[in-house]
Amino acid sequence: MGKERLLAMTDGVTAIIITIMVLELKVPEHATLEALAEGWHTFLAYAFSFIYVAIYWNNHHHYFHLVHRVNGALLWANFNLLFWISLVPFATAWMGETEFAPVPTAVYGLALFLPALSWWLMQRVIMHDQGPQSLMRQVLGRDLKANLSPLLYASGIGSSLLLPWLGMLFYFGVALIWLVPDRRIEHMAARQHP
Repeated sequence: MGKERLLAMTDGVTAIIITIMVLELKVPEHATLEALAEGWHTFLAYAFSFIYVAIYWNNHHHYFHLVHRVNGALLWANFNLLFWISLVPFATAWMGETEFAPVPTAVYGLALFLPALSWWLMQRVIMHDQGPQSLMRQVLGRDLKANLSPLLYASGIGSSLLLPWLGMLFYFGVALIWLVPDRRIEHMAARQHP
């Protein structure tokens, strides 16, 4: 079957996740800059999570240039990814409202770690379905980013329990390596659809 419905579902869930996160931003009680500044933790958590969700959506869009058909296993792997990403708003709100306290920051890391594992699993499902001549395997090889990200998240989770800002640096580092989608996919897509 085609991939259009899977992509449409992913687009819809992503839009809902972002909407839920922005609705967690509370309007200040008073009309002062001081009242606005009091919510900086929540806004920073929101901005960080918005970037994360955008990174997932952007990379998902790129990866699916390498997928020409969808089966049941891939549908479930994609729903698994969406499930874990859908928990990001909860972790974002808790971390922001507690001003980046150790446990909420570690839970936020867990909310980033589980989608990373799901991403890795989804890649394996695609490569398995595509067989020995997998286009994804040919383009990405062993995909260092997908293999390294869970390790960095795990380091961030552990660090967050002692120094939340250090955990956030690990999470930020993962975001930086995924910010630009894999250019090898763009080159392959350009060759397929000139």
